[in-house]
Amino acid sequence: MGTLLLMSAQLPGVFQSLSPVLDRYGYAAIVVLVGLEGLGIPLPGQLILIAAGVYAGLGQFNIVVVLLLGLLAAVGGDNAGYAVGRYGGRELVQRFGRYVFLTEKRLAATERFFDRRGPMVVVIGRFVDGLRQASGIAAGLARMGWQRYLAYNAAGSIVWVAVWVFAGYLAGSHVEALYRGLVRYQKFLLAALAVALIALIVRWVLKRRSAQRAAAEC
Repeated sequence: MGTLLLMSAQLPGVFQSLSPVLDRYGYAAIVVLVGLEGLGIPLPGQLILIAAGVYAGLGQFNIVVVLLLGLLAAVGGDNAGYAVGRYGGRELVQRFGRYVFLTEKRLAATERFFDRRGPMVVVIGRFVDGLRQASGIAAGLARMGWQRYLAYNAAGSIVWVAVWVFAGYLAGSHVEALYRGLVRYQKFLLAALAVALIALIVRWVLKRRSAQRAAAEC
């Protein structure tokens, strides 16, 4: 235990705050934080995987158990979020959507977007804060097919869990550098996704205007 505490003291602030949680609750902390994050709750699911990977590298956790529990929690939480969006979200949109400018027309556009780009959002969104928490609910709300969602979500979750658990496992005492790299990487990925989203919006607007002009000429 002394070795564990010594290593925990070398972690950067956000990881250090997770050490007491892992010390007290063990594997259950992974299941709860990763699972609830999939329901749309902003919790440090990604960070707990990295910290658990560090603990596995110290011999405090079994890395196979960490990987399996992380995967089950990720897929389970996301599918619970999907169910919330699928079976409860549309009614909420119909009742309150107009207050946040989410109309039936815009919801229909979201459904069409998920028909075309849903798999990309589900897989890539796993690695982006905000998208990770919201993609399950959004996919359910957009009525993306459950089997299709499950397949892509499971694929993305396998990669996501493995990347961050092994990153923590291999980084060990260098986890602070890993954390800095994580923050930097997310900024670049968010910027790339923002550019891609703007490009899609511009393309949609241009196509719509072109269709309107063609209709006017007829």
